[in-house]
Amino acid sequence: MPLLHRARAAATTALLAAGCLVASLPAGAEPIVDSCIQPGPVLRYLVVFSQLTPAAAADAEITEACGTTTVYYPEIGVAVATSPDPSFLKLIGPQRAYSAQAESIAKRSAKRKKDDTELFRPSGLRSGEQWDMDLIKAPAAHEISTGSKSVVVGVLDSGIDPRHPDLAQALAPELSAGCLTGKPDTSPSAWAPTTSAHGTHVAGTIAAADDGRGTTGVAPGVRIASVKVVDDDGFIYPEYAVCGFMWAASQSMTITNNSYFIDPYLFTCQSEPGQRVIYEAVRRAVDYATSRNVLTVAAAGNNAADLSRPGRDSVSPTNGDAQTRPVDPSCVVLPAQLKNVVGVSAVESTKTKAGYSSYGLGAIDVTAPGGDTRTPSGCVLSTVPSGYDYSCGTSMATPHAAGVAALIASTHPDTDALSLGRMLNAQAATLACPADYDLNGTGVQDAFCTGYSEYNSFYGHGLVDALAAVTK
Repeated sequence: MPLLHRARAAATTALLAAGCLVASLPAGAEPIVDSCIQPGPVLRYLVVFSQLTPAAAADAEITEACGTTTVYYPEIGVAVATSPDPSFLKLIGPQRAYSAQAESIAKRSAKRKKDDTELFRPSGLRSGEQWDMDLIKAPAAHEISTGSKSVVVGVLDSGIDPRHPDLAQALAPELSAGCLTGKPDTSPSAWAPTTSAHGTHVAGTIAAADDGRGTTGVAPGVRIASVKVVDDDGFIYPEYAVCGFMWAASQSMTITNNSYFIDPYLFTCQSEPGQRVIYEAVRRAVDYATSRNVLTVAAAGNNAADLSRPGRDSVSPTNGDAQTRPVDPSCVVLPAQLKNVVGVSAVESTKTKAGYSSYGLGAIDVTAPGGDTRTPSGCVLSTVPSGYDYSCGTSMATPHAAGVAALIASTHPDTDALSLGRMLNAQAATLACPADYDLNGTGVQDAFCTGYSEYNSFYGHGLVDALAAVTK
């Protein structure tokens, strides 16, 4: 299914308890100094420090700037803080802090955006309808291996339904957490789905049980963890994602699936002060997860954009009135275009790039089934809280790639994250650029594929192959 899109975030924040390092206040210190004002609303900020900054020093600086520390990640020098004082950003430094909530409030004409997912209500749901699994040879792979319980895939998404019969055995509640304050909350209510079926659908593609009922995932023998990074308005703000990556690293997960881009910018531009903070914080979190041997697999997006030459962005900000703006190659989709992240494009059942799928030489590592939105049965069937449903998009392609990576990790248990990514690329089945990419029959090419057969802008190294993952 395509990436989630969003609307206005809530202005208030609930600080939830979690088992994560929090920078404590110095003895006798007040959370807000006397000179601070509190007109409200209380806003949440992402704050970047030098990576060697001790927790006490980071907390003291936040307190001095009229803020309160929610959580500090000393491994990467990134904090999440709240403040009711409108001067907080100026005091802490606009080059070092960013608030998506503040940006949303400033754009009061923002309206809730429709999720661009295409859902259909099929009948007679069975694994036989999963053309996507046949395309990547998953049934043949299951004859050899369904994956190992020692492999854990963190589903950074909108939550996983713990009651779904196809997911209950795979789900690891003890490794699950909600990240909607920027700080992990392990209570079941924090990581369960509320307004979106997206995370449950993604989870089923990865690990739905091979039990002769419903659907079957790519790697039904592995475990999955629900890491909730999507709020009830459909946003994935940077502090949510940072928390998700850090939680996955702390729990020694093997892989994270990231079927989203980070709000409020489709393309995050490093030359812009607030966006530079987003980029740096997310980059640090992903790099740290990689250093802890967590492979990050992420969706390329559903904007049919050439990520190597983006040109213009007419989607951002997603939490306000979108303004068309020029973007250059330094503006990237997060997390898909970060170093050591596996970027995934989507194909239809014909192994042709789906019209909505973004692409780009150097941005796409592999491709996987995402489906064709033109017909219900052309989309991907998977689990949802109400049962089963069809959905299309790079959000659907990404868990196929994550599932194949999980099979590789199960077959080669001592593989580190970087090697796992290289092996995922190596096992992919080569797809050459199409000679004619005119999907609507107008006589005009809908996109231009560059590169060569073994590596190109549409398919990267090729289509993921579950059978190759367990045999090579």
